[in-house]
Amino acid sequence: MNSSVYENRIKRVCAAMKEKQLDALIISDPQSIWYLSGIRNEPYERMYVLYLEQNGTGSLFVNKLFNIPHTGFREHWFTDSDDAVRILAGGTAQSGTIGIDKNWPARFLIPFAGYNKNVRCVLGSDCVDDARACKDAAEQALMKEASRINDICIERGFAFIREGVTEKEVAEYIEAQFKAEGAECPSFETIVSFGANAADPHHSPDDTAVKDGDCVLIDMGCRKNQYCSDMTRTNFFRRAPAEYAKLHDIVRTANEEAERIIRPGVRFCDIDATARSIISDAGYGEYFTHRLGHFIGQSDHETGDVSSSNTSETREGMIFSIEPGIYLPGKFGVRVEDLVLVTKDGCGLLNKVDKHWKIIG
Repeated sequence: MNSSVYENRIKRVCAAMKEKQLDALIISDPQSIWYLSGIRNEPYERMYVLYLEQNGTGSLFVNKLFNIPHTGFREHWFTDSDDAVRILAGGTAQSGTIGIDKNWPARFLIPFAGYNKNVRCVLGSDCVDDARACKDAAEQALMKEASRINDICIERGFAFIREGVTEKEVAEYIEAQFKAEGAECPSFETIVSFGANAADPHHSPDDTAVKDGDCVLIDMGCRKNQYCSDMTRTNFFRRAPAEYAKLHDIVRTANEEAERIIRPGVRFCDIDATARSIISDAGYGEYFTHRLGHFIGQSDHETGDVSSSNTSETREGMIFSIEPGIYLPGKFGVRVEDLVLVTKDGCGLLNKVDKHWKIIG
């Protein structure tokens, strides 16, 4: 991406800092630093900070161990034998209000506050998280490509299922297909659930073999060029028991009706309520046990969700999941999940795979 992309992102973050009356931000999330600079680095246990002032001036504090090119920021280098936090404290404001990254470890924050006693430290992650929530054109293109790969690989995954195959074998096959299609890795553990195992929303694939009449739930995503995809589809092996096929139709309808109302300015709690009321009215409200969706981007779960407690409004460029489900312990589970991109006057789906249940095998 060209430098203007990063400049625009920094401007958005600085505008949020001004609104929140923050003099500066300590940004420690490597993904957020990459988002604002294009610099990729995994610091592991070492301190790594982009210090951003409200006027847009940035300083990077980084260990000499890492091979990072010149950045355009003021650079402060240190070694493992240096007091990195003291160096940071000496290179940042000695008074005023500094926003702190939500994930900055206490082993850095507490000494920093001790060194700079006249600085007021407050939680400041929203300035970056809110910017990251609205994907620009470059990010949208990357996420569409990751979802394109996901579409291909889930279709192959369902086609791979045959008598005697296990959940683990299907998950391993799907992850091999990700690599074959050019993805770097799964964006989370691939979930393959047969029959009653699907009643656990986060079931880990095991040696369970598929049986006639089993539901087959696959929840999967891949990472491509830093960005993630995510999707769930539920089908049936060789036959669809009438009761469970009916529940699938209820869940699919909840998914579709929630997506139908999405446009800029709609509250997330109202999107959740739309799907939840359909499932509750059908008598299965107690079996829909999680929020309706989560935000996604560089991570499969980013800050923000679609839940009854989130009264914030959707904005153009946001990407999040819509994934209602019904889970009957010991019997059956179904989930239908799409990624939704909020557009100027509605929404678009990043996933293209049909949501109606099918007979496979």
